[in-house]
Amino acid sequence: MKIIDPAQIHRELSVGEVAERCGVAVSAIHFYEAKGLIASWRNHGNQRRYPREVLRRVSLVKVDQRLGIPLASIKGALDSLPKGRTPTDQDWKKLSARWHADIDGRIARLTRLRDQLTGCIGCGCLSMKECPLRNPWDELSEKGAGPQLLEPQGAQAGA
Repeated sequence: MKIIDPAQIHRELSVGEVAERCGVAVSAIHFYEAKGLIASWRNHGNQRRYPREVLRRVSLVKVDQRLGIPLASIKGALDSLPKGRTPTDQDWKKLSARWHADIDGRIARLTRLRDQLTGCIGCGCLSMKECPLRNPWDELSEKGAGPQLLEPQGAQAGA
């Protein structure tokens, strides 16, 4: 990565420059723009140009996605900012607080799943008579779709 000349710090970036700088494909930048997560303008040659602050937005989107936060939720958080500005440190503290409970819940569900699967994986037979995950004859179908024995009452998969 080349060092930025301080005189160029306010120069708008091309889609290729944004993609390279953020470590994503150009198609990802186009996708984020189509979803309303970032915005560009068109120059006289009809080429997209992005303000340098888009680098922070794309980085935040990437972090959120790695945490499993849906794009719609990320967009809602970014849209809540005044005039759609890029989040400041204070903004980010408020926005990210929204997802703490969700992330903690997913961690708890994954921990339970890991702990329940360890016995089955350890013996290799899946204990078809005693396994706590077993659901013969789809007895749990009336409780709804999904892994009813793995999800706590009322929780949704992926929530």
